[in-house]
Amino acid sequence: IEKLKKMELMILDIKQTDLNSKRRKSLFSKKVTLGELAMFSKQLATMINVGIPVTRALFAISEQTGNPVFKDALINIAENIESGRDLSDAFGMYPGIFSNLYISMLHSGEVGGNLDEALNRLSDQLQKEKTLTDNIKASTFYPRMVAGFAIILFISMLVFMVPIFQGFIPENVPVPAITAFVFLLSESLRGKWYIWLSMTAGIILLILLFIKSPLGKRFWEEIKLKIPIFGPMLHKSVLARFSRTLSTLLEGGIPVIQALESAGPTSGSLLISEAIAEAAEQIIQGRNISEQLEGNKLFPPMMIQMIAIGEETGSISSMLDKLAEFYEEEVATLTKGLTALLEPIMLVIVGVIIGAMIVALYLPIFTAITQAGF
Repeated sequence: IEKLKKMELMILDIKQTDLNSKRRKSLFSKKVTLGELAMFSKQLATMINVGIPVTRALFAISEQTGNPVFKDALINIAENIESGRDLSDAFGMYPGIFSNLYISMLHSGEVGGNLDEALNRLSDQLQKEKTLTDNIKASTFYPRMVAGFAIILFISMLVFMVPIFQGFIPENVPVPAITAFVFLLSESLRGKWYIWLSMTAGIILLILLFIKSPLGKRFWEEIKLKIPIFGPMLHKSVLARFSRTLSTLLEGGIPVIQALESAGPTSGSLLISEAIAEAAEQIIQGRNISEQLEGNKLFPPMMIQMIAIGEETGSISSMLDKLAEFYEEEVATLTKGLTALLEPIMLVIVGVIIGAMIVALYLPIFTAITQAGF
C-alpha cells in the first residue's frame, strides 16, 4: 500500500487469487522438464549479466518458450516482481516448477548481489541432473518394454490362440495339468475379463497408495536398494544427486545447515533425507558432517573420507563436486553394462513364456496322435 501511495496510485478493488484453481487447471498440462529449467536458468543469467532488468528478461523468455504452463508461470512471476514482491518469493509461488534448491539459490544470489552466478550454477546443476536421470531411464527402458511386450503377448495368446487349440483336442483325450490350467485361465480371462480388469486395477491402486505412504516409501526404497542389478546403480545415482546439490548450495553461499536440509529431500531418497536431517541436528551443536555420517551404511567410506578432507582443508564444496562426478560416471558405466546384461536375460524370459505356452497347448495333440496309432 505504501509503495502504491508513492506511485500516486489508489486501491479501488482487491480480489484474492485462487492459486489452487490454477494448479487444478494445469494438473493434466504439460510439465516443465529439467532441460527447460536448465535452458531458462542459462538464458536468464546471460540477460541479467548484460544488464537487462529481471522482469524484462522474464517477459522476453516467456515469449520464446513453447510450454504454455511455463510461459504462464514466467509472466505471473514477472508481474509479481513488478508489483513489489521479492524475486525468490515470486518464484516460490510455483513449487511444482521450482524446487526448494532453486528458491534457496535464487534467494542467496538476490541477497549477495550475484544472481547471474547463482543462475549459472543452477543451470549446470540441472543439466547434470538431467544427464543422470536420462542415464537411469535409458537403462530401465529396455526391460520395461520387453516386460510389457511379454505381458501383452501372453494375454493375446490366452484370448485368441488358446481357444483355437482347445477346439482341436478331442473330448476323450486326457489333458495334462499344465494344459488344463491354461484352458481354465483362458476361459476365465475371456468370460470374466471385467473381474480381472477390476482386480488388476485395484491391486495397482493399492500398491501405488502404499508406496506413496511414509511406511511404503521406506519399504519400497529398501527393496530397490537390495535388487542385485538395479540396487547399486540407484544408490550411486542418489549419492551423486545429493553430492551435487550440496556442493551447489555451499558454493552459492548457503549456510551448511540450510544446505543440508535442502540437499537431503532433493536427493530423491527418503532414507538419505532422514539420515541428513538427524545429522543436521548434531551439526548445529558444532560437530563435523563426516563424523555424523560415518557408520551409516548409506554413505560409503570413500565419501566420508573425502568430506572429512574437505572439512579440514576448507574445500568441501569442491570435494563434493568431485564425488558427484565420480558417482555420475559410475552410473553411466553401470547403465551401459546393465543394458548389455539384460538383453539376453529378457529374451530368455520371453522365450520361456512362449515355449511353456506352446508345450502346454501341443501336449494334448501329441497324446491324441499317439492314441490314434500314428
